[in-house]
Amino acid sequence: MSIHYLQQAVAIRERGEAAALATVIQTKGSTPRKVGAKMIIYPNGDIEGTIGGGCGEAEVIREALNVIETKVPCHYVVDLTSGLLYEDGGICGGTMEIFIERL
Repeated sequence: MSIHYLQQAVAIRERGEAAALATVIQTKGSTPRKVGAKMIIYPNGDIEGTIGGGCGEAEVIREALNVIETKVPCHYVVDLTSGLLYEDGGICGGTMEIFIERL
């Protein structure tokens, strides 16, 4: 974890707040971000950092909100190969595996 995200995680814990950390753990093909990219998700849906934006990031935010609520980490796959999404111009063409954990 980079020092910035580690500092943020400590600050969140010291404030007694909840949040989730999404980390790209594997990529295949063309993706907007690579392994190690991180994003903090807060219970109100605000984020800090990015794992690439667009529909895939929105999916991860929704899943992270569930992780915050249930306290159960998850492995989530963002598929950026969908034909319909590709036609809209917002897709890179690969897949990203994301680990989401509660802070």
